[in-house]
Amino acid sequence: MIDAYSILWSDLAALKRRWPRYILTTLISPILYLVAFGWGLGRGINLNGSSYLEFVIPGIIALTAMTTSFNGAGTRLNVDRLYFKSFDECLMAPVGLSSLLLGKALIGVVRGVLSSLAFLAVALLIAPHIHITLAFLLGLLLCCLTFAFLGVLAALLARSHEDMATFGSLILMPMTFLGGTFFSLSQVPFGLKMALYALPLTHASLFLRAAALDQPLPWVSFLVLLAFFAAFLGGGMMALKRMSV
Repeated sequence: MIDAYSILWSDLAALKRRWPRYILTTLISPILYLVAFGWGLGRGINLNGSSYLEFVIPGIIALTAMTTSFNGAGTRLNVDRLYFKSFDECLMAPVGLSSLLLGKALIGVVRGVLSSLAFLAVALLIAPHIHITLAFLLGLLLCCLTFAFLGVLAALLARSHEDMATFGSLILMPMTFLGGTFFSLSQVPFGLKMALYALPLTHASLFLRAAALDQPLPWVSFLVLLAFFAAFLGGGMMALKRMSV
């Protein structure tokens, strides 16, 4: 952990210098989603005994955690590796590969948690009946870890900056609107529903929504998200070992 913090320290120092601006910019998209879907399209709609506004807020939190964790870890690593070439120096540093991988992913986790909690603070002013429990915070942390390691894996596999943009368009964008963030999966056909259950954001949205609305927790979704986290962690470790040979 000490070696991982050594890798993380420079990213934390950069974030510390401009964290107010970072929080402000990352709040723009989720607030726009909240206004457009929660107050616009969803006004007067009730889902499973809850207002649509209360239904959509946990989904937007999961979406915010996904995008900020992925970009916070993946985009920065991609720039360091392909533009500044500073990642090569990290590979030569006297730290283990696991510590290097963890250090590069943790900045995404920090950014994801900060952005999600900032939006949550705004959302509680609008929907004070949202429950913030230990299970909710645990699910949020796992969501940030999962997508931070996905960002690291994508950055390690990318051969150009365009590859990262392509990954976002092909993987993150579909999950944004199809991962159960803005609608209930009970409203879609069975075949499509099964395909959507293959998306990690779907399980993050289901778990956070159940915890926030004080519903029975879908622990299966938590375990599936944990499996995605393990898969992305293992994939990142394999990619890092291949680069260090």
